[in-house]
Amino acid sequence: MNIALIGYGKMGKAIEEIAVQKGHTIVLKIDENNTADFTKENIAKADVAIEFTGPSAAFENIKQAMAFGIPVVSGSTGWLERMQEIKDFCKANNGAFIHTNNFSVGVNIFFEVNKRLAALMSKHPDYSIQMEEIHHTQKKDAPSGTALSLAEQILENIPRKGSWVNHVSDKPEELEIISLRIDPAPGTHKVKYSSEIDDIEIIHTAHNRKGFASGAVLAAEFLHDKKGIFSMKDVLGL
Repeated sequence: MNIALIGYGKMGKAIEEIAVQKGHTIVLKIDENNTADFTKENIAKADVAIEFTGPSAAFENIKQAMAFGIPVVSGSTGWLERMQEIKDFCKANNGAFIHTNNFSVGVNIFFEVNKRLAALMSKHPDYSIQMEEIHHTQKKDAPSGTALSLAEQILENIPRKGSWVNHVSDKPEELEIISLRIDPAPGTHKVKYSSEIDDIEIIHTAHNRKGFASGAVLAAEFLHDKKGIFSMKDVLGL
């Protein structure tokens, strides 16, 4: 499979390493220094594009690749208020798209555990809930996209929580997300239920970027030759 990398930072390089190990070919690498190379002619060599850029660039990058007829796998965060626009554009152009806040197989299993635990805890208001996420200092958005996914799952399953906040809160209807930026942490997410009697805590800790990169390549392999909008649940059969 031929892959275009839109975004060639640390994640892009990690994806390249995994993709090449699996026998794929990187036919185009786009970063902030060669955006003029992001043309229809150049990207036409690719079977799929994997996009990891920043909040300010992701929307236009994804839209442009779709306009050129290339399936897109995206892991960028910080732009998701425009997600519906991308989904509508994808459908209108008979495209193919997967976006997730985290491609790690382990994290996607963690998502399922989080939803189940939240459903179980919904009937136990004596437990307070707090989330914590730790990332490296170069991460541009807070809370992380993964933390937001976890928070949304909790809000969907626990009616007494109405919204999340990115600070300590004494309001019982608010779900706390504490964001810490510490080098060289690639990513830790914690969900903690606390009562006077005991605590229940689930934690996912990434040791490096390989899990994210491997999942992104897996998603690209899944999306190749497909049309439509998919998720990592589709990729992993969860």
